[in-house]
Amino acid sequence: MSTRPFGRTGLTVSDICVGTSALGSFPAQYGYEVDEDTAVATIHRVFDGPFTFIDTSNEYGGGASEERIGRAIAERGGIPEGYVVATKVDPLPGSTDFSGDRVRRSVEESLERLGLDKLQLVYLHDPEKISFEEGVAKGGPLEALIDLRDQGVIQHLGVAGGPIDLELQYLATDAFDAVISHNRYTLVEQTAEPLLEDAARRGVAFVNAAPFGGGMLVKGPRAVPRYCYAPVDQATIDRVLRMEELCGQHGVPLAAAALQFSVRDDRVASTIVGMSQPSRVEETVRLLNHDIPEELWDQLLPLAREGRNGIEAVTV
Repeated sequence: MSTRPFGRTGLTVSDICVGTSALGSFPAQYGYEVDEDTAVATIHRVFDGPFTFIDTSNEYGGGASEERIGRAIAERGGIPEGYVVATKVDPLPGSTDFSGDRVRRSVEESLERLGLDKLQLVYLHDPEKISFEEGVAKGGPLEALIDLRDQGVIQHLGVAGGPIDLELQYLATDAFDAVISHNRYTLVEQTAEPLLEDAARRGVAFVNAAPFGGGMLVKGPRAVPRYCYAPVDQATIDRVLRMEELCGQHGVPLAAAALQFSVRDDRVASTIVGMSQPSRVEETVRLLNHDIPEELWDQLLPLAREGRNGIEAVTV
């Protein structure tokens, strides 16, 4: 596997980042539970493998994701050299409190769960929960994060959200070294293109989450006629069916093309792939290593570019 510079931070990370939302056990979203021993074994497998970047959040599994990663870190005697563990600040579950005081408490909780005295990278998570004006106001979350960075509690700051325009506003503050976008730079949709360009211009690391669109680009649109967990229009389904057909003609899994679409872009510092059991490491390696001929890319990319202006969700 290859590594890449992480924007202007001086850090180096693997081109795959291990997503750990499911490790906190979230059956309502993923349809299955993950027990603690499996979760810890997964992190140990990651520490023994090629992927040196782990992503979690204060809210995943009500804190269970961080706790399980923390157990693996403790059993290793600390984060292995060369690895980066990132987390995110969140309101209390069910709360809209994104005040500076809540951000400080969120960081304290993460430090305790992970068993660390400082955090390498912390994202402001889903800032669309409040307005941009509230986010940058005195006493708000950005002020608290900057203060914690200046104290040395946090080394680098990031922002992780959905709406592209909002993330562009946060990057314009020049406070952030990294940005996560999810479900907006895939074979199906590329509405994150302006954010990719802005991040590259600023030297901000762009991290691409959800390259499989919530499952459609793994199991195919017949099995999963949804994108980002929502039903989509027939035109999108037909477009992905054509992609699936083209991949089949070349003996390439649709999931391999979806993953490599992200990884092959030099503007993407790392691509987040969720892993809920140790075998997912090997599965991801196989997808990354699967040979994809240029002829197939020549056929897929025009179909992909039809998603640059977004896709249409439908109500059912």
